[in-house]
Amino acid sequence: MTPKEVLPADHPLRDGRTSTSPLIRAYRGERPTHRPIWMMRQAGRSLPEYREVRAGIPMLESCLRPDLVTEITLQPVRRHGVDAAIFFSDIVIPLKLAGVDVDIVAGVGPVMGAPVRTAADVERLRPLEQEALTPITTAVAQLVAELGATPLIGFAGAPFTLASYLVEGRPSRDYAHTFALMREDPATWHALLGWAAGVTGTFLRAQALAGASALQLFDSWAGALTPADYVEFAAPHSAAVMAAISDLPQPRVHFGVHTGPLLSAMRDTGATVMGVDQYTPLDEANTILGGRTPLQGNIDPDLLFSDWPVLTAHVDDVLRRGQVAPGHVVNLGHGVPKDADADVLTRLVEYVHGIPDEPASEPDGRLAP
Repeated sequence: MTPKEVLPADHPLRDGRTSTSPLIRAYRGERPTHRPIWMMRQAGRSLPEYREVRAGIPMLESCLRPDLVTEITLQPVRRHGVDAAIFFSDIVIPLKLAGVDVDIVAGVGPVMGAPVRTAADVERLRPLEQEALTPITTAVAQLVAELGATPLIGFAGAPFTLASYLVEGRPSRDYAHTFALMREDPATWHALLGWAAGVTGTFLRAQALAGASALQLFDSWAGALTPADYVEFAAPHSAAVMAAISDLPQPRVHFGVHTGPLLSAMRDTGATVMGVDQYTPLDEANTILGGRTPLQGNIDPDLLFSDWPVLTAHVDDVLRRGQVAPGHVVNLGHGVPKDADADVLTRLVEYVHGIPDEPASEPDGRLAP
């Protein structure tokens, strides 16, 4: 059975709806007629229609109501004309579906009912059961029916990032408890990340089979690790997630913040595309990765607030540097800021679409002068 044949017959990658879309072509290292663009957090607080539809509804509840997930995910596609929808969810949703006591506290972020810091705590964790995923697969199916030729990207948080929330109990600036557990009790640490990898793999695979055309694994906090620590304490578990979906044809994107020194190690967990934050120029990322991995990124979100000529000069530079990669999907170096002007985002998409996607003029992949 080929990877495509693993998918249901009506999957958009299998029936042809999204298989030749600009996004999927670029993820596969091809050159579509224009550079595809979507933005992390494009469905969120920057959109007035998002704030309206979510008024009075807690975040995690919003992520588990299929009709609401469908509406929120579609909003930026309608408004901005982006080349992909990103499934509206939160990285702690699979934890909640697996029975973990977690909530999103306004102004704080994910907060656990109790941190997970001992072997006994890990032993009490339960796997993510298929029946718990019904709200997710229902929402994906609804979205795919609405999106037509526009691909849906499924996503999940990587084991290290999930573990950091579980161990700290809430967002942290220094990850003191995380690093303590990692170094003082590596057996418990690896058991915890092994559990997180199983939950994440199950969550991603469900989205993939239900209709997602690509998958992105976010390791938001991996940049806090040294390359050696990443390879020892995080990479094996991200690799387990990638292995859980490696028989599927969906492109696998891996992304983290401040992860320039980790790009090769993150790619080698099984990613087929690397997301790059705004701190590593795309031509440098391409060199680090040996010129054989499609890239995604990396407009600086802060420049969305600059004058239009300043922003477009920066975008031109990002596009120029992205020319050297085998394929390039335009994105931000991180998420859309909550107070970004939605009209600027729409104009940005139109600007990127107006520039042809051409390879670098030099045959060895160097930037043309």
